[in-house]
Amino acid sequence: MSMEGLRPALAPTAGEWIAERLRGFGSTVACNVPTGFAAYARVLHPVDLFAPPADFANDPTADPAEHSAMLTWTQVCERTGRTPHALMQWRSITTPAPGVQLPLSSEGRWDEVTVQEGTLEPPALSSLLDVLAPFTGEQECHHALWEGYGWLTGASSFLVFAHADSEGGPPPPPPQPAQVPPQLQQALTAPRLSLPGRDYLLFAGPLRAALAMGHQVTDDWFDPQSPNLLWPADRSWCLTSEIDFDSTLIGGSVELIEAVLAARGLEAWAVQEEDDLSLFADTLNT
Repeated sequence: MSMEGLRPALAPTAGEWIAERLRGFGSTVACNVPTGFAAYARVLHPVDLFAPPADFANDPTADPAEHSAMLTWTQVCERTGRTPHALMQWRSITTPAPGVQLPLSSEGRWDEVTVQEGTLEPPALSSLLDVLAPFTGEQECHHALWEGYGWLTGASSFLVFAHADSEGGPPPPPPQPAQVPPQLQQALTAPRLSLPGRDYLLFAGPLRAALAMGHQVTDDWFDPQSPNLLWPADRSWCLTSEIDFDSTLIGGSVELIEAVLAARGLEAWAVQEEDDLSLFADTLNT
């Protein structure tokens, strides 16, 4: 169930150290991950490739999942003729180089690939937690969730499509929304962790409870959301998935960052505090 293993922090004091080590609100690494760590890494969010067959639109029984695959950003660059590097930007690498022929969106970008912003999908998050576990041990961790997600206050909605059975009977009743977990209800009434440009709900729990964060839409439908901020009690590392970024940043020891860069299941690059990750900062792929 959603939020399992997490409990609300009734005061934001555990995260107040972060604001003191951020360089304001902006697009550089130091504006999103606390300064002062020995090393930093950028974990790129996995790419979903959707390449339907030519007759897909005419086949109502086709399953889109059967025609999708996961790519790395480097593989996207190989297809678009762009250059992979630590500060590459999604908009830049999905705009094909001159002479490269690919299906394009109205904005001129390869339209068969997508990447999620603001959340690290569960397989990649699980791989990252595996790397962090030896550096964390059994100590408690702090998990922060941006306060602006619509599902937190019931502002989001979903559609259910139903059809009559083969004998012409009525459609089955739509699934009922799941109850809001009590720890989420409590967090919504607690003081927020306030950082430059963003306010967060704060929770405490074990490291791998990060995989339980998200929206329990119905009893059988869980929509995961990785923590927007995650750090252990000893503050030896800190992870950030900024809501507008298509990558997750982490600061920590040299040994920890080397482990992140070498991990299977992750596409990660070393970055520096002053590096800019804004939309048009990719000067190698202009």
